[in-house]
Amino acid sequence: MQPRAELAVIGGSGLYALLEGATEHTVQTPYGPPSDPITIAEVAGRSVAFLPRHGRDHRHPPHLIPYRANVWALRSVGVRQILAPCAVGGLRPELGPGTFVVPDQLIDRTSGRAQTFYDRGAVHVSFADPYCPTGRAGLLAAAEGRGIGARDGGTMVVVEGPRFSTRAESRWYTAMGGSVINMTGHPEAVLARELALCYTAIALVTDLDAGVESGHGVTQEEVFRVFGENTERLRGLLLDAVAGLPAERTCPCPQSLDGITLPFDLP
Repeated sequence: MQPRAELAVIGGSGLYALLEGATEHTVQTPYGPPSDPITIAEVAGRSVAFLPRHGRDHRHPPHLIPYRANVWALRSVGVRQILAPCAVGGLRPELGPGTFVVPDQLIDRTSGRAQTFYDRGAVHVSFADPYCPTGRAGLLAAAEGRGIGARDGGTMVVVEGPRFSTRAESRWYTAMGGSVINMTGHPEAVLARELALCYTAIALVTDLDAGVESGHGVTQEEVFRVFGENTERLRGLLLDAVAGLPAERTCPCPQSLDGITLPFDLP
């Protein structure tokens, strides 16, 4: 029997497990296997799925993550709301390590990634506001309840990776209006929108990007260390947010495909 879940958390670097007492399920998709088997458990009376974005052994680098398979697999098990934690660099001095940001905008600077499910037919989804307003409100409320004080709003710049930015690039992204920078927020967000899912990012700042301050620049060791130091704070915030999200979706996300003729049936 196919497992079912209402909500999902896609775990980022350093968050490879979330749910206790979960059952593991292998899901096949038209886009190949997802990053890892999906685990499903009950949280606050709701069925929740968890999928580690990079795989539990961090085998998928950001530019080779099977984004389409991941999002398709989650929808195919019933997921309609996704919370997406991720590690980011701060592009502004006030957004230092340990800061949580709930972004409201996104700038895509990736290249070469499969960015759509719709390779045929005229399917153009609205993406003016890339994140679910209900999910954003739920994450901010959960953060406030835990005394975390997450930043409300900000623009996440998503770069191709896997290298970090030069100082000149970093200053350019800040001049463009960027608040934080990461390597995985796109195409994940738009793929969720193309399947009429609610998608909300919660960004944990692990470092100041290279153009923000002088010094050695960003290192992988620093990113993993700071994320690890904040993993328990993030886990608690996510579980509180899951418990607080409304079961009925009254946001615009479910209507994303209204009036559009799709070239295939949705899972």
